[in-house]
Amino acid sequence: MPAQWFSLRYGVHSRWLLTALAMGPGRSGVALGDRDVSVAMGWGITGRAPLNSITSAAAVDQTVSLTRGVHGWRGKWLVNGAGDGIVEVGFEPPMKAHVIGFPVRIRRLLVSVDDPEGLALALREAAGV
Repeated sequence: MPAQWFSLRYGVHSRWLLTALAMGPGRSGVALGDRDVSVAMGWGITGRAPLNSITSAAAVDQTVSLTRGVHGWRGKWLVNGAGDGIVEVGFEPPMKAHVIGFPVRIRRLLVSVDDPEGLALALREAAGV
């Protein structure tokens, strides 16, 4: 199966700012491959996990009003260029990632994408959950 690519969603102002910070659309997205899924937002975050570590994937109605970029703590991370289009993905064992170069483990990833329903469905089908 060739990799599927899901673009991160960006708002007008955040697209400009995050592109200037090398975290814009040209360097960001979610890639779903034969055996794993990866997420990137420029140098802000890179992460990869095997498909069998995905425990859940769903588009959520949650809206994030203020923050954009990469934020998290204690296993829960938000990667967003917009306040909507959020998909929540659960991992066990946690996804291994690097946030601004520092290693982190992600148990719950919230990511804003242009096609939230498509990403959630593709992840569930690929992982068999």
